Amino acid sequence: MAPSIKGVVVNNAAGTPQDLADLSGQVLLLVNVASRCGFTKQYAGLQALQEKYGPQGFKVIGFPCNDFGGQEPGTIEEIQQFCSTTYGVNFELFAKVGATSAPFDTLTKAEPAGPIAWNFEKFLVGRDGSVVSRFKSGVAPDAAELTDAIEAAL
Repeated sequence: MAPSIKGVVVNNAAGTPQDLADLSGQVLLLVNVASRCGFTKQYAGLQALQEKYGPQGFKVIGFPCNDFGGQEPGTIEEIQQFCSTTYGVNFELFAKVGATSAPFDTLTKAEPAGPIAWNFEKFLVGRDGSVVSRFKSGVAPDAAELTDAIEAAL
């Protein structure tokens, strides 16, 4: 049975707790992000996914994480400013999290189960809140395996 985000509570950018179950009914791509990483350029591709699939009920959600190489040292306000001005990001960024804290303590149970290896690991969540697929950092947002999985989930 695939892990579910229902009942997983995280803080949004304002620091307010939010149950990810509130996002049920949408297809989600949850990503641990960092602004000073070799994969940081993926922000542009993630934004492109948001723009392309957003009208169909798709949402990218970024979770800044400083656990890998200290590559996300800023405050949430600094991170949002960087993402907006550098990559035109308008998808939602939540408060900073650790790679082993919520929501990743649940998401990493998705096959292939195991810890997050680096920044920009991606978890696709279906409309029912269950994790559908997991993609390692090196899978670009425009990779066919990711876009095919998004389209199938939609």
